[in-house]
Amino acid sequence: MRLAGPLRIVALVVTVGLTWIVVSILLGGPGSGFPRIQQLFTSPGSSVTAEPRARKYKCGLPQPCPEEHLAFRMVSGAANVIGPKICLEDKMLMSGVKDNVGRGLNIALVNGSLPPDTGVSGELIEARAFDMWAGDVNDLLKFIRPLHEGTLVFVASYDDPATKMNEETRKLFGELGSRNAKELAFRDSWVFVGAKGVQNKSPFEQHVKNSKHTNKYEGWPEALEMEGCIPRRSPAS
Repeated sequence: MRLAGPLRIVALVVTVGLTWIVVSILLGGPGSGFPRIQQLFTSPGSSVTAEPRARKYKCGLPQPCPEEHLAFRMVSGAANVIGPKICLEDKMLMSGVKDNVGRGLNIALVNGSLPPDTGVSGELIEARAFDMWAGDVNDLLKFIRPLHEGTLVFVASYDDPATKMNEETRKLFGELGSRNAKELAFRDSWVFVGAKGVQNKSPFEQHVKNSKHTNKYEGWPEALEMEGCIPRRSPAS
């Protein structure tokens, strides 16, 4: 009976020691050589830190535009299957989803002036599609003739942008800053951003000729994508 007390103490010490060893193993304590308990319940791949996704800015641009600039991205139509898209300041102005695009020239007019002015800078004025294969070119002329100073003009082609074009149409686009409107032809791909009252040619324009030797699609060239930052204009400039 006298040995009962010491034996209980020894048993208690052994139990505490074993408990400490088990806890150290499960928690991966210093020098244990065993994985942490969290690792026992996770897959090997989950321990790898995922790479952060590249941040996207307005309209999906890879970097933000400077102050007093408008962010835009536009895509011409692909053959006669996928319609064009025009995005400005993270707002989709024209697209197939909005159901406001069509064969020919898709044009969005935007107020590109700084306040004070008659409207909010970057605000959509009007967006329309003009059929350049079977439509009336006079509808297009009535749309772009009376533009006010500072109006931005976004143009994206779809299918055929040029069959109905006449000399006046090409001249008006040239006055808006286009270099390529004068040579635009049947089923070419074209994206362009111009403005009423510009003195120089626009840096925002792309054009691909329809050629059976280089076409990406059967009968059509590749679709064009263009993005950038457009400086807003003060009313006096």
